[in-house]
Amino acid sequence: MKIVTLLDLLRRRVTLNKIINTLLAFVFIIVWIFPVYWMCVTAFSPRNEVLQSKPTLLPSHWSFEHMHDAFSSDSMLSYACNSLLVTVLSVVVAVIVAFLACAALTMHAFAGRKLIMAAVIVVQMIPATAILIPQFIVFNRFGMLDTYVGLVLAYVTAVLPVAIWNLRGFFLAMPMSIFESARVEGASEWQILWRITFPLAAPGIIATSVFACIHAWNDYLIAYTFMKTQEKYTLPVWLASFATPSGVDVGAQMAASLIFSVPVIVFFLIIQHGLTFGSMQGAIK
Repeated sequence: MKIVTLLDLLRRRVTLNKIINTLLAFVFIIVWIFPVYWMCVTAFSPRNEVLQSKPTLLPSHWSFEHMHDAFSSDSMLSYACNSLLVTVLSVVVAVIVAFLACAALTMHAFAGRKLIMAAVIVVQMIPATAILIPQFIVFNRFGMLDTYVGLVLAYVTAVLPVAIWNLRGFFLAMPMSIFESARVEGASEWQILWRITFPLAAPGIIATSVFACIHAWNDYLIAYTFMKTQEKYTLPVWLASFATPSGVDVGAQMAASLIFSVPVIVFFLIIQHGLTFGSMQGAIK
């Protein structure tokens, strides 16, 4: 009887822990998703209900006037193209440099390899705002301010330490015997990188591209600081234009934020399948 009682108590404790964990997860989900929900509700609320004293969870009727204001902006398409160009270039450059750096740091033994990785960790610990002014001065001396090249380079330098550290784990998990066998068969280093290393590191490359994409797409501070010409601004800077000295057009700003969020969400949904598939393939290999 005592054994049965102890087993029952253990089962009840496990059940209670599951209930508590589920409730905590539910609370965290609500806290995380409520701002997104409120952004969507505000974007489709009538103008007279956006800043009313007694907010409601649902608007009295759905309105598209804020969406119309956001889409009718003359500079929206230009800013969207700027953001897309800068984001794509930043992702491509960051992934290529991080991939080659990890290949050199993990597949080849040379003096100073540990020192380089220590420097990568130290750079990663420095806040981005702390190096913004020195970076601005350097870019100004080289004439790279107000250029897409300078903005892409700034994003790459911000993402690269995390990208290298993230990819390094995938490279370390690869068996070195595969590369030695490939060399014995006569494969060159570039063939090993492209035909063996790249497929095995695909999950890390996808994860790194997602991180670089989100960083470049969402950045406001660097784009606003480095770009002087208004026509070269990106979408985050465009979102701030809805706040004027006369007031803030909250409804239009929420509609613009919703439009701004859609490409990143779609990109993540598309890449998520590839990330899961790549992780499974990497584990099998």
